[in-house]
Amino acid sequence: MTDLRAQAVALEQAGDLPAALAAYERALTARPDDAELLADLGRLAGRMGMHAVAEAFYARLLVREPERLEAVDGLTRALRDQHRYTDAVAVIRPAIQAHPADARLWNTLGTVLHQQGDSVLAATFFEEAARLDPDLATARYNLGSARMDLGDLGAARADFDAALPLASTPHECAMIAFARATVRLAQGDLGEGWDAYEARLSPDLPAPTAFDIPGERWTPDIPLDGRRLLTVAEQGLGDEIMFAGVLPDVIAALGPEGRLALAVEPRLVTLFSRSFPGATVTPHATCREGYLAVRSAPHAEAADLWAPMGSLLRRFRRTLEAFPRSPYLVPDPLRVAHWRDVVQAHGAPALSVGLTWRSGSLVGERRRQYPGLEDWAPVLRTSGVRFVNLQYGAEPEELDALEQIAGAPILRPPGIDLKTDLDDLAALACAIKLVVAVPNATAALAAACGAETWFVGAPAAWPRLGTDGYPWYAHSRSFAAEAFGAFAPPLARVAEALKGRIGGGSR
Repeated sequence: MTDLRAQAVALEQAGDLPAALAAYERALTARPDDAELLADLGRLAGRMGMHAVAEAFYARLLVREPERLEAVDGLTRALRDQHRYTDAVAVIRPAIQAHPADARLWNTLGTVLHQQGDSVLAATFFEEAARLDPDLATARYNLGSARMDLGDLGAARADFDAALPLASTPHECAMIAFARATVRLAQGDLGEGWDAYEARLSPDLPAPTAFDIPGERWTPDIPLDGRRLLTVAEQGLGDEIMFAGVLPDVIAALGPEGRLALAVEPRLVTLFSRSFPGATVTPHATCREGYLAVRSAPHAEAADLWAPMGSLLRRFRRTLEAFPRSPYLVPDPLRVAHWRDVVQAHGAPALSVGLTWRSGSLVGERRRQYPGLEDWAPVLRTSGVRFVNLQYGAEPEELDALEQIAGAPILRPPGIDLKTDLDDLAALACAIKLVVAVPNATAALAAACGAETWFVGAPAAWPRLGTDGYPWYAHSRSFAAEAFGAFAPPLARVAEALKGRIGGGSR
């Protein structure tokens, strides 16, 4: 068993987490009640995002050793990561009462509250954890995250900087390094921020993305003039769209003898082909290899160099002045005309306003990023406005509730899938006078195409880059909350701005 566990430890240290998990499980088969192996398996399963599996191993460990605080802490984290917050608190609260000097428990309880959106109380628990154990890197890191949510960027930056030398594992180092990058960007420190943002590609992050792309990877010191460059879009759909604003600068740097190949999300191929006619645009592909997501460009033409799209910002977006002053995506003009006719045919008043109010996922801490339906009341009740649904995945019950709040119908565009028909969605957004949106993929699409877009967002969002708006887009405006959950003030400002546009009142 000792040899099997040593093999598992070596595999984990080498980064082969699936093989390490299998080795630990073989060792546990030989010694099914071994507490250390149960702890190893719980920890590794949690790191790999297998939270229900982690819960099972930690629960077995607690049956064997009910007072083992490592198991209490691990089980709490596993429950938290399944968004079972009440169960998580019920597990950890008695342990804190019995062991009030254990910094790790205070830190984990803080993460449960932080995920629920209570950054103020969470920060208090993180401060207590850091007081009890000044060398606990995760406490200092989590405190920085809470302070960033609260808009205290200077304190958050100091916390992340202090946490990094305390990190004891590659996983901790990667998490803290990425956080240090985002807080620098949030402060507008773009040069250092984009350099540090390369930390997003670390294989030690949770759910990392790897690239399977042949050839030499581009770095900012490599000239582009006359070269063939393959750029692979990365992260989520909204990031692909947001980062694409750099592509006109890249094409200019490649020059008339150069060549740009783009690998993008399949739903974006048509729109990007029209927008960048000098580039060859193909879909990228992502497959799972163990716990890794591996992105490739199987249909792209051969290139001298390749780069993840976000890495291009290190060279072309080191100052705010370098950001675009005009839209960079081009919707289909015939479809724009079609959707204008549709909106007019449905009796639109002087101002048609597209509306999108959430992301596609509201699990866990993502829910706190967005207003609740009832928060939109002052906006929806603005007279002289016809609202148009742009929310992908909207449930009929959501739209019914919004119509009830508005006291008027919301146009549900016929014949379009708002999640998959992105080229048509771009045209629809541009056919509407104005888009009011949370910062999701639809908002990015509308703004990148030049639709006037008002963003309603959470505090301290790093894509604002130290400004009061979104420098990525030429025709955008930001209405940011000062704290998570405090969406009433920014939405009241949106309502007043709408009234100013039309000289109207409320329904």
